[in-house]
Amino acid sequence: MDVRRVVEIWNPATNRAGTGYVVADALVLTAFHNVAGAGDPEVRPLGGSWASAELLWPERPPDLDHEPQADAALLRITGDAWASVVGEPVRWGRLDVSALSATESRLPCRAVGFPRSEVRGKARDTKEISGHVENLTGLKSGLITVYVDEVAAPSHPLGPSDRGGASRWSGASGAALFSRNHLVGVVVEDRARDYPANQLRAVPVASLVARPGFAMVMKAAGAEVMPADITATGAATRTTAYDVDVPAGLNNLPEVPSATFVGRGRVLAELAEALSTGSRTITQAIQGLGGIGKTTLALHYARLHASSYTVVWWLRADSPELIAAGLAALTRRLRGGSPGDLATEEAVDWAMGWLQTHPGWLLIFDNAERPKDVHDVTGQLAGVGRHLITTRLRGGWTAQSLALDVLEPDASLELLTGLTRTSAVDHVRALADDLGHLPLALEQAGAYIARTGLSIAEYRELLVRRPGDMTDRTAGDASRTVARVWRITLDALYEIDPRSVALLRIAAWYASTDIPRSLFVRLFDDLLDLVECLALLADYHMISPTSETFSVHRLVQTVSRTPSPDDPHRSTGGVESARHVATALLWRALPADARGNTAGWPVWDELLPHAEALLAATAPVHDTKTIDLILTTTAQYLNAQGQSRPANAYFARSLEATVRLWGDDHPETLRARNNLAGSYLMLEDTGRAISLHERTLDDRLRVLGENDVNTLASMDNLAAAYVRAGDAPRALLLLERAHAGLVRVAGEHASDTLKTQANIAAVHHEAGAPERSVELLERVLPRYEEALGADHPDVLTARRNLAVSYLHDGRLVRGAALLEKWVADVVRVMGDGHPRAVDACEELQTLHEVLKESGYDGRGRTAEPGPGVSPAGPPEAQAPSRERRAPSSLL
Repeated sequence: MDVRRVVEIWNPATNRAGTGYVVADALVLTAFHNVAGAGDPEVRPLGGSWASAELLWPERPPDLDHEPQADAALLRITGDAWASVVGEPVRWGRLDVSALSATESRLPCRAVGFPRSEVRGKARDTKEISGHVENLTGLKSGLITVYVDEVAAPSHPLGPSDRGGASRWSGASGAALFSRNHLVGVVVEDRARDYPANQLRAVPVASLVARPGFAMVMKAAGAEVMPADITATGAATRTTAYDVDVPAGLNNLPEVPSATFVGRGRVLAELAEALSTGSRTITQAIQGLGGIGKTTLALHYARLHASSYTVVWWLRADSPELIAAGLAALTRRLRGGSPGDLATEEAVDWAMGWLQTHPGWLLIFDNAERPKDVHDVTGQLAGVGRHLITTRLRGGWTAQSLALDVLEPDASLELLTGLTRTSAVDHVRALADDLGHLPLALEQAGAYIARTGLSIAEYRELLVRRPGDMTDRTAGDASRTVARVWRITLDALYEIDPRSVALLRIAAWYASTDIPRSLFVRLFDDLLDLVECLALLADYHMISPTSETFSVHRLVQTVSRTPSPDDPHRSTGGVESARHVATALLWRALPADARGNTAGWPVWDELLPHAEALLAATAPVHDTKTIDLILTTTAQYLNAQGQSRPANAYFARSLEATVRLWGDDHPETLRARNNLAGSYLMLEDTGRAISLHERTLDDRLRVLGENDVNTLASMDNLAAAYVRAGDAPRALLLLERAHAGLVRVAGEHASDTLKTQANIAAVHHEAGAPERSVELLERVLPRYEEALGADHPDVLTARRNLAVSYLHDGRLVRGAALLEKWVADVVRVMGDGHPRAVDACEELQTLHEVLKESGYDGRGRTAEPGPGVSPAGPPEAQAPSRERRAPSSLL
């Protein structure tokens, strides 16, 4: 801390006094409530004169009643009398109280403020706030809680005008809070009136850097805000969303579809000018019909200007899930981690936090279908960065629009001449007219002519033979124009290698980019054959390949999926056959056990966009058994990633498919209904979950009988729903019945039998008998670990339940030790960013807080727990092995 940077704040509009800290040249950090409503707040340094100032950030007043962690402001000193502070730049920090050890349970901290009670010579004077932050109670409700040392309290009482609930620390609001020489927060609240320990509250720096505009204002003032984690040993090196920086030009840009780029110089310049204007956030949309060159224009701009941005990141924006996948990929690139180190939801949050704190990037949303999908992201990034959107939609955007039209005749002539290397200008102009000057059609026609050696006149004759030749000569219907070129090209490809045509039709059912070539290995006897087919398609400009993947233009995919009676390559049977093959190839490639097989998540990350594209392109009325399997496993993976709502939609579609395919009473239909019921329970729709589970159990009893393991699984699932609804006695009766049946059908040591016993123990705990829960789990857990393995998600859940039961039974030392081991195991098995691991760490932190109040000191010494102490949440029901059960177990 540099005391020369401490300033006094005065708000003449409200007669409020406060404190601030100079964080950059003429830039002061203070509490927002100090300057709220002030037209011209005033600032005075120690021993100096008052200078006028203006509020620079936030742009809009925050709602402090709902967001107390937003109580901060940046002022710019505008008065001529102000003299710059010369010294070391401010070092920023982020408290990590969870990293404190049991022996060093507090972090020292201090601040310097201007309390109103501290007056010398009729002027307010400074007072040092010396205190500490504890590891168990340091962060509450998003604020830092500071315990002030008694010796640091202001020495004078308040005057008569300061009475009415104010404390002696009043006026110190806005003081910069330091720990280990790092600025970690802004003091905003004195709680001495409520707490005899004399507590202060502070807004953490981590909260400020996550707020729109803060980092950009700081960077404009020449001060990067990159907080380091402050732990028991000082600044750590652990990677957070706030301390990862990158060299300029980091990007994931795909290859430009065509090396020939003509006729877009003016538009490219307009785009560059629009995205470089001013310092505020700019969102620019490129609009136009399919095949017009929107993606190509965006790629050329991005590659030309990549060095002007810290990061240029390409996002496929066809759906919210694809946008989320792109943001998760940004997280993995920045963190340098493996694809499976964070669940998708957590990785998206990490990326958003990084983008909010590091201005100067460009996000490109390619082929946005719905404005809301993009606005959900750009709305959180107001005040930082640039956004570029390509879309076919004209309306609904909150962005500046740049409409892209077909090429001018001269540009079309230049493009076709360059591709075909012909001097027959008149024929080239005529062909460009035939193709409506649509860039995609021109490129594919030019590639065909160059590959085959056909003359322009001969190619035009082929176009004339296509049905509807006169009506299709404009780009008013881009699909028709491309379809005519497609037919000619595929005729030639079929003559060379029919497998290339089949491959292209199959690929049309997947996402348009990053299609793994490994999906198609099964179709070829030799990998070299596959490589040659892909090269052939690339020669004819039908795909854009990379070393491991390839892309197909969306319009080409749309044409290939659309049956045409006049096109042998697009017969109804051929289109359906291609979809069936695409479905089978994808199903074989998807990893098993999407919920529990974390090792398979990297493959899921790669294939999820293609599963979603296939499901979106397939009408539900055409869903097959294999499509149903893809629906179910994709939903299970999405649930594992915390995306419960899209998962629920897939489970609902699966039920519709099974009813149509097999009828209401078929076992597959009952399975699908069971899955949907569990999905509703995960969405906290307990009433609907119970109704569906009850119906499923009734149907299984009638169709399969009570001696079927799936019937007994339904009993277990329904019991979990009853527990969620607060009806533990009813759940216990059902579980006892299920357990008896499983002993009879599967045997006493079967994993399903042991699982139901573990669930019985959890319900005993819910019913107020933790001692009974302990007794059962101690007997079951060793056998359960032997049956499934110590790291199985359901075994981990049972271990947690035993720890919770120990705690509620008063065995604090044993329970705390087991819960700590459980958290370590969950983090190790699931990854530290998985939602379950995050919840586990939070649960352990809550336990520590409660145990401290109960007399547990972290070294095995405890006092008797007070009545009603509940140091952890309720036990969790388990998931069955044969099908998806109620999701009260999140593992």
